[in-house]
Amino acid sequence: MHEFLKSFQSLIDDIDKSILKSDDIDLTLADTASRFGYSSYHFSRKFKEISGMHFRDYVRYRRLAFAFKEVRDTKRELIDIAYEVGYSSHEAFSRAFKRAYGKTPSEYRLNPTPIRLRTIIRPFDCYLLQYGGFQMDSKDRCVKTYFVTIPKHKFLHIKNRSSIGYWDFWQKMSEIPGCDCETICGVLESIKGKLDDRGGSDNNSGAGQLMAFINDPAGRICSWGIPLSESYGVRLPENYSGEIPMHMQIMDVPKGDYIVFEHGPFDFETENAAVEAAIEKAMREFDYSKTDYELDTTEGRVFYFFHDQERYWKYVRPVKRKAAANHN
Repeated sequence: MHEFLKSFQSLIDDIDKSILKSDDIDLTLADTASRFGYSSYHFSRKFKEISGMHFRDYVRYRRLAFAFKEVRDTKRELIDIAYEVGYSSHEAFSRAFKRAYGKTPSEYRLNPTPIRLRTIIRPFDCYLLQYGGFQMDSKDRCVKTYFVTIPKHKFLHIKNRSSIGYWDFWQKMSEIPGCDCETICGVLESIKGKLDDRGGSDNNSGAGQLMAFINDPAGRICSWGIPLSESYGVRLPENYSGEIPMHMQIMDVPKGDYIVFEHGPFDFETENAAVEAAIEKAMREFDYSKTDYELDTTEGRVFYFFHDQERYWKYVRPVKRKAAANHN
């Protein structure tokens, strides 16, 4: 099953590539089924079993998700966007867009609001499968440590006060209607202006979304004795004034100092647990007495968690200057 899901994930990734290339040939059910040696009928059943929808519906919603960002972020002619994602006319594109999002593309441009996009499915999500290798190799498991000042911003998020870790967080949130991983990620994907989005290079793949821990008196006491509520959301500019989606909340995060523990790129499947262990060791052994800072446990401070295996793994912890350092 492991190898099948891994191959299936490769197929899902190729669907996005084909949409971006406007290459419908690669998206036929028969040709896609043949990659697995299945009949169209058997592959269609298997696809629905894994994704919860028919193959043709998934492709249609993915096309619309790519088109959505073009409608939202550009002034391009709608007919050009329609052709680019496989629609033969403005009318067909407009009808499909309205069925999916409740507004025509023209109407959405006039009044953009958060909606749920069909994000890429992740049948081989190592986190939700509670998977990730402990392989240790000759690589230098170097964890960089440095201090930064992060400007004032907003944090739009959902929160759980009792969860322990990513997998447990989404298991608990899925028990609340409308708060499952797929729905929340789809809504967050539609929001423009996320501070950690890489400018569209991660189109429809969760760019700009991150886990966080909020210092919350009602939260779970963590391993270092601080009450934290686990959260998932996006950082937004301090002047963000858009609509707050259902089930979410937004908070002002003041300008503040942070310490960053950062590991470079790694392979999730074989190295994830090893990298996590290296970062946790670095955090556990860090000697604040040799710096002008100490961990800031003030209520409302946010601990950010950036996990992008192609770039880095970063824990970002709030700190404050020690009294003596402030005096100096």
